[in-house]
Amino acid sequence: MSENTPETPSSAPNVPPVPPPPHSVSPPPYPPAGYRTPLPPPHNYQPSPSQSSGCGKAVVIGLIFLFVLGIICVSVLVGTFFLYAVANDAFSEIAGEQQEKTVTEKVIGGNRKADEKIVVITIDGMITGSADGFVAKQIRRVMSDNKVKAVVLRVNSPGGTMTGSDYYYYLLKKMKKERKIPVVVSMGSIAASGGYYVSMAGNEIYAEPSTITGSIGVIASLYDASELFKMIGVESTPIVSGKHKAMGSFSKPMSEEERAIWQNLIDDNFARFKEIILDGRDKVDLRKEELDTLATGQIYTANEAVANKLIDEIGYQDDAVERAGKLAKLEERDYKVIQYTPKLSVMDVLLDAQAPNKLLSGKTLTEVTTPKVYLLCPYVVPIDGYE
Repeated sequence: MSENTPETPSSAPNVPPVPPPPHSVSPPPYPPAGYRTPLPPPHNYQPSPSQSSGCGKAVVIGLIFLFVLGIICVSVLVGTFFLYAVANDAFSEIAGEQQEKTVTEKVIGGNRKADEKIVVITIDGMITGSADGFVAKQIRRVMSDNKVKAVVLRVNSPGGTMTGSDYYYYLLKKMKKERKIPVVVSMGSIAASGGYYVSMAGNEIYAEPSTITGSIGVIASLYDASELFKMIGVESTPIVSGKHKAMGSFSKPMSEEERAIWQNLIDDNFARFKEIILDGRDKVDLRKEELDTLATGQIYTANEAVANKLIDEIGYQDDAVERAGKLAKLEERDYKVIQYTPKLSVMDVLLDAQAPNKLLSGKTLTEVTTPKVYLLCPYVVPIDGYE
């Protein structure tokens, strides 16, 4: 046998195998059970600034521009409308058409297609007698409308100033005389003191079953806060031209002489109040002696007022309208019933200048705290209405 010939295993010597190196262990031919190959980490892609197109910024800027442009356009339109309305009101006043613009008509009954009208004039709230107030405007509107054939005077008032009540009474009497139309009074929840005073302009008086009326009398609300002034260390030192110029001031007690002057003023106005009632209730033959027993400032229910000749009938506004139509010799199909509403200007709407029925407004508080002669039902919350 040659020396280079390998030996067969059977003839090899019994030599133990040499172990492999410690770090050269071969991996198993396949993963063990339950083994999962880990996913590669996510790639955090961040585009470079050079890749941005700027479309988003352009859209935002465009929207802002359109929003500002819209605000400017709306402001211009509102300002133009406001200036037009103010200029139109001023022009109408110059042209003598303001009266037509401040009062509008609302049909509340009757035949809507009829030409002739029965108008409901409302006196609602505390009476101040404003010459350019809504009550005066209603009366003047009737005087200028030949289609009005009768008036229902709707009174819902606790009264007000003596001069204001007398002024409305004067306007209503003038309207009746010049237009030669009947006036039927319809009393609401309360028609007392000055509210009863203006009712004397009517041909007939209707009151609802729950109406409070009467309170025939005159009052001057005067206050004495001199003791309070002493407590807080306030002293009033008015400079006057005569000793009675500060008469009625609440900073000092009233003297007997001053009280006599105020009482004379009250008595004089009270006498006129009773004269107005006797003239207005002449057809029912209300005598002076009877009125003297009623004119104590007391309030009366509708039933008591009928029994004492202070009113004519118990009924509602519809009953007064029907009666007014009969006095005007109209059939129901011949007239429509109109109620006036104030037409507010732009300034009135913005300032809420004509808002009715404000309890204890600044104007009302000024009225009731100023020394004046009032025909006002006591302890009734003043309501600032349409004047």
